[in-house]
Amino acid sequence: MDLLCALPDDVRSHILSFLTTKEAVLTSVLSKKWRHMFARVPVLDVDDSAFLHPRIFMDSVDRVLSLQGDSPIERFSLKCEDGVDPERVNGWICNALRRGVSELDLSINFENKEYRLPREMFVSKTLVKLKLTSEYGLRWWVGADGTHLPLLKTLHIASEMMSMDCDVKMERFLACFPVLEEAEMISMDWVDPVDTVSSSTLRKLSFHATGMKTILNPKSISFDAPNLRFLAFSDWVAEDYPLVNLNKLDVARIALSVSDDQTRKIRGPRKYLSEGDVVRQFGNVVKLMNGVRNVRELHLHPDTLEVLSLCCESMPVFNNLKMLIITSDEDRGWQAMPALLKNCPQLEFLLIKGLVHDVTKQCGDACDCIHKKHKGRSLKSCPVKMFVIRGFTGTMKEMNMIEHFLDHFPCLEEMNIYIEEDVPTPLKFDRQFAVRVLEMIEEFDYSYKCNVQLLHE
Repeated sequence: MDLLCALPDDVRSHILSFLTTKEAVLTSVLSKKWRHMFARVPVLDVDDSAFLHPRIFMDSVDRVLSLQGDSPIERFSLKCEDGVDPERVNGWICNALRRGVSELDLSINFENKEYRLPREMFVSKTLVKLKLTSEYGLRWWVGADGTHLPLLKTLHIASEMMSMDCDVKMERFLACFPVLEEAEMISMDWVDPVDTVSSSTLRKLSFHATGMKTILNPKSISFDAPNLRFLAFSDWVAEDYPLVNLNKLDVARIALSVSDDQTRKIRGPRKYLSEGDVVRQFGNVVKLMNGVRNVRELHLHPDTLEVLSLCCESMPVFNNLKMLIITSDEDRGWQAMPALLKNCPQLEFLLIKGLVHDVTKQCGDACDCIHKKHKGRSLKSCPVKMFVIRGFTGTMKEMNMIEHFLDHFPCLEEMNIYIEEDVPTPLKFDRQFAVRVLEMIEEFDYSYKCNVQLLHE
């Protein structure tokens, strides 16, 4: 203890910054030198779940803020639920803003839909990082007019429902953050059927939209982010993607959702679609794929594959693509797989999550489901060297697919097959079945030049 007390105040303050505020306060009993040391810590981390009663929590936060006075604060993390006074919460946030806080992490779970975050937060000249999460939704956006966060570089919004006090298009929303570099927005809905995700400073964007409140599919979504390097985008398929300016993109994760009824229409003849049916426009997804064709790493959702079946003949060539990750589903087809694999001339790594798909009349030659004269032709032109299969359950259909890949991928050097851990498959409870599967895998490893392994996650 004497050694700790001999440390300079700045060092002790730095040590306390790694503790929660409650833990830092407890150090005040160590000695007189530690009594008010917690008040000098530039990091405030408070969580009401660490207290027995909301009243004790609120009084504790008030006491800490009173002792800190006007000392600078770097980061303020707050987690609270119903029972905590919303006015006091806003007072704490404003206190941190007045003291020049650069990082705010707010998890506010009030069921009261009338709660509003303080307006001062939207004009802060010091905020660099802002994270907002809520289980019930926050009506946090106060409008584009008069809102300006000139230093904000990181924005994270995660909510069951992110609602706004006014209808603000995404293009105008992002303009409020002139130096924004990283954004993650979850459970967003479009307020206008025509919108643009636009930012010249963004480097990383994770955007998970939920379509529109009145209709599932937006009319037109554009991307104008010339310096973006990483994009994770999920949404209902839009009717059009007129502008996709993503020239520096390295990684793209695309999850475009369609309903079961839309899937049925995608697979059917276009002549049976009514003039106003939105599915008639889904072929415009090729514009989005053209915009991401320079990526090195591409992740595709099963619904995305289904939609891409509408543009097999116009599929862009992914000349830079080294890594392709496909998530598959038993209710979605692989019609687009042959065109996709043939248009990846530099592909080295292929990962498929779930070696299942819906067998359709248009099922491509990338699979072994339907006998075709030129079976496997699309695989023969694919230079993939490393193939990873996840979610393996040991069915004969999967084993036939694995053998099909081994027969037709000409450059394959290694295949790693990972057993599905979360599903009670026969591989877990039927020893004889598991032995037979393992023997088949060993036979593959012996018969092919490719190294084949059965692994656990």
